[in-house]
Amino acid sequence: MIRSERMTKIIATLGPATDSPEKLEELIRSGVDVFRLNMSHAQHDWCIQVSKDIREKAAVVGRHVAILLDLQGPSIRTGDLEEPYELKIGDEVEFRNSEAPSTTRYSTTVNYPGMMEDVKEGDTLVVDNGTILMKIIKCSKSRIMCEVKTEGKMGSRRHINLPGVRLNLPALTDKDRADINVAAKINVDYVAGSFVRDAAHVNELREALEGKGLNAHIVSKIEDQEAIRNIRDIIEASDVIMVARGDLGIEVNVEELPIIQRRIVSLCHEIGRRVIVATHMLESMIQNPTPTRAEVTDVSNAVFEQADSVMLSGETSVGAHPIRCVESLDRISCRMERTTGLNLAAHAVIKSDKQKVVKASVQLADSIRDSKIVVFTRRGITAIRASLMRPEHAHIFAFTPDVRVCQKLALARGITPFLGEIYEDVPKTIDAAIAQLMEAKLIEPGTPLVIISDILQGEYIMDSVMLHRA
Repeated sequence: MIRSERMTKIIATLGPATDSPEKLEELIRSGVDVFRLNMSHAQHDWCIQVSKDIREKAAVVGRHVAILLDLQGPSIRTGDLEEPYELKIGDEVEFRNSEAPSTTRYSTTVNYPGMMEDVKEGDTLVVDNGTILMKIIKCSKSRIMCEVKTEGKMGSRRHINLPGVRLNLPALTDKDRADINVAAKINVDYVAGSFVRDAAHVNELREALEGKGLNAHIVSKIEDQEAIRNIRDIIEASDVIMVARGDLGIEVNVEELPIIQRRIVSLCHEIGRRVIVATHMLESMIQNPTPTRAEVTDVSNAVFEQADSVMLSGETSVGAHPIRCVESLDRISCRMERTTGLNLAAHAVIKSDKQKVVKASVQLADSIRDSKIVVFTRRGITAIRASLMRPEHAHIFAFTPDVRVCQKLALARGITPFLGEIYEDVPKTIDAAIAQLMEAKLIEPGTPLVIISDILQGEYIMDSVMLHRA
């Protein structure tokens, strides 16, 4: 089963609702391209088993899918409470180091002792992804006191945001490094760094992956104001950018979020990096079988911006309708892709001759009715370059002899990856690819094919663009 009609890729987060082999197969058949393992909740044994199941079910279905391991990152969380407590406006809450004793009725420890030194009176503190808003009214070396501004329930291990505060957290925690060990063991295709603040953070993560022999692409999650200030450097250092609107929407004024999303997506098109739009895409479908009109519009905007991928979180990890969510994204994306997108790739900075060749190839394909693009690639670079030029209608079929490259290409807009041999005989290579496409019923006799390659093979250099008919 090979799907090629949808260009925008779908990422699904796995959890109790979807981690069985049966559900994994159903998700792959429904159109999931990438599975996300969220290390804020996942255990190592679970990761090992579910990754094995993903690979097995992808082979059964006949599709190449990617695995993305999402590190928890340097997040601040509350400690364990004996029982949750309800907070009302005006209540005072104490956050303290684990060694400090409780001095008030409402008190909780935090996992980051340095927080007390990073904040000051008057700063805003947000708990549980915006559920509870507080103002810091008193600081000391071992504790801070906050006044509650919006009522809510305080629970164990709740995430804490400090909008606008520069935190002296490490780029990678001990937990992250332990999780990278399991990422290398299961050979994931992508590793996402959480709360990436600057290019140095990305480089440290890359060194950690290389130190474990893991050749995974890096996804940098943009989640706070410091990342926005350093966004160009982060994009240039990364393989993929994720606009993580959950935490980002807490860190900035909510009315600024659509503008920031458009700016980040635009920069990714300009610099030449893949981009994911994530969080709250179909949030209501965690309980409901259909999306709201606003959610449909939100997804449509991401597709209109020609993002590489849209991502589901709670909708597929714990939601009641995970398959319906994937099917909804598939339908919305396919419909939006029949309209002209924003074409931000027109502003891409072209630096090399190879980029110029690929751009010209995409323009040629778009000028020919019903044409397809065929790319022969060893590392996936040329195929991704073609994807970044955002063909208007021509789908990209990428052939590579490396299954790992096939899996990585699952997270690139408009690419359907194929495992295929590259022979010294160039016509034989092309004929073999055409035979695969014919068998999959993705082309017909006479279909115009724009063929791109830059592969050194024996005495031949497949460095060319040609127009071929199936």
